[in-house]
Amino acid sequence: MASRTAPAVSNEAGRRNSRPRRLVREYMEDCATFSSAQQVHDALRDQGDKVGLATVYRNLQVMAEAGELDVLRHGDGEMLFRKCGEVHHHHLVCRSCGLTIEIAGPAVERWAAKAAEDHRFADVTHSVELFGLCATCAR
Repeated sequence: MASRTAPAVSNEAGRRNSRPRRLVREYMEDCATFSSAQQVHDALRDQGDKVGLATVYRNLQVMAEAGELDVLRHGDGEMLFRKCGEVHHHHLVCRSCGLTIEIAGPAVERWAAKAAEDHRFADVTHSVELFGLCATCAR
């Protein structure tokens, strides 16, 4: 009689912690910039891992929905993903190299809360991304 083991389960509401998800998660843990699904797919392929592009995209989406990744839309509409910090934050993103720095924005938080209150909105969320050139690229 063959023994069977239960599939590994991640913290994501019972979703399987599959090999592709583990590979995507490990890659994103080490990536300092926002990356597209294609970039993640290419990087995994370059290191010898065979994971389909649709699988990479699906796993990035699941991780983003679980709050593990920040998502930003590039100017052309492409979705970019990055491992996010533990607390609410905003981003400074270099338009040239993609370097991303998480920043706090207490004034933005106060403004958002006041705007919501003034217009009688509840359960308001927001995200702020500032784009420019980092010190290295600005030289």
